[in-house]
Amino acid sequence: MSAPAKRRAAVTGIGVVAPNGNSTETFWKSTQEGVSVLDRVTREGCEQLPLKVAGEVRSFDPSVTVEERYLVQTDRFTHFAMAAADAALEDARLGRADTEEDPFSAGVVTAAGSGGGEFGQRELQKLWGKGSRYVGPWQSIAWFYAASTGQISIRRGFKGPCSVLAADEAGGLDALAHAARAVRRGTDVIVAGSTEAPLAPYSMVCQLGYRELSPVADPERAYRPFTEAASGFVPAEGGAMLVVEAVEAARERGVPVRATVAGHAATFTGASGWELSRQGLAEAIRAALVDADCAPEEVDVVFADALGVPEADRAEALAIADALGAHGRRVPVTAPKTGTGRAYCAAPVLDAAAAVLSMEHGLIPPTPNVFDICHDLDLVTGRARAAQVRTALVLGRGLMGSNSALVLRHGTAGAP
Repeated sequence: MSAPAKRRAAVTGIGVVAPNGNSTETFWKSTQEGVSVLDRVTREGCEQLPLKVAGEVRSFDPSVTVEERYLVQTDRFTHFAMAAADAALEDARLGRADTEEDPFSAGVVTAAGSGGGEFGQRELQKLWGKGSRYVGPWQSIAWFYAASTGQISIRRGFKGPCSVLAADEAGGLDALAHAARAVRRGTDVIVAGSTEAPLAPYSMVCQLGYRELSPVADPERAYRPFTEAASGFVPAEGGAMLVVEAVEAARERGVPVRATVAGHAATFTGASGWELSRQGLAEAIRAALVDADCAPEEVDVVFADALGVPEADRAEALAIADALGAHGRRVPVTAPKTGTGRAYCAAPVLDAAAAVLSMEHGLIPPTPNVFDICHDLDLVTGRARAAQVRTALVLGRGLMGSNSALVLRHGTAGAP
């Protein structure tokens, strides 16, 4: 396949499984209304752990959308991914017949930070409790970071470029950028995104070493970035998958271009101190804007990383000002994830989905549970703000030091 000159990557489908909604529609309704669903952890085996608050996906029945033969060989994070991928493909009006003629024209890219911890824990308990003969054969793959990419591609018959970013939290944005680059090089369709399921006992114990994790047991006060009361972040599960395809292909199919992936950049500043992320994140923003041929003053909203650690929040606020200049103190900033929790690699993908919906609806969603801002930011709080949003900047940082910035444009804005 040869890539046409100036071929641009479009978002044509969105699928979401999140703590505040198991569909894109319910996710957006809750997000725009600023609903907080953070609550006490209810997962079995987690009762005695010091981590008390999380964003859980509830009322999710994977058997409704995923066949039994796939369910038994996959973990919860892959169940989320397959359900979200199905919804995204349906949203993009892409059925099996659309890719069966040329299966090499479609691929999958996901990002994962924890893999299939619940499945792995269950099988290891069988190993040590009963013996190796009781361990199922799917243990060899279900825990693996690439399981979601593999299972989606097998289930849908996609034989094009497939990959996984076993990455830090910012990897969700990197996965979307990876998909956009594949489309620009000539692949017709990429299903891209991230889902996480880090709330099983083993996975939660692994997270207890993060000093950035909030120890607060009150759901309304546990995750409050950009305030004096900031005490860390609250983890979450779930995520989103997007259909990324060529603008020209979407036009030929008569499918609306919901947004274009206009620019992206990533940097790495290490895990030694959050103050270092100021320079790295600012550089990622600048480079992403250059990649998007976008001036700083064109940015209409920033979806912040919003870690909830005072040093990290300060670094992010300063990075936005450094990269956007005077506009950085005026541009609306939001962090909807304070109402759902931080779903690691999936967190910025959910932000990207919210950014597309924000541009479509002319609304900037609020930052739940946050009121007393202590940084020089125009943080949207309380209720959604009506605005004409043509360009959205989505930010992500990882606990180990990665920084990523993604520029999304409304519809075909900025596309040839």
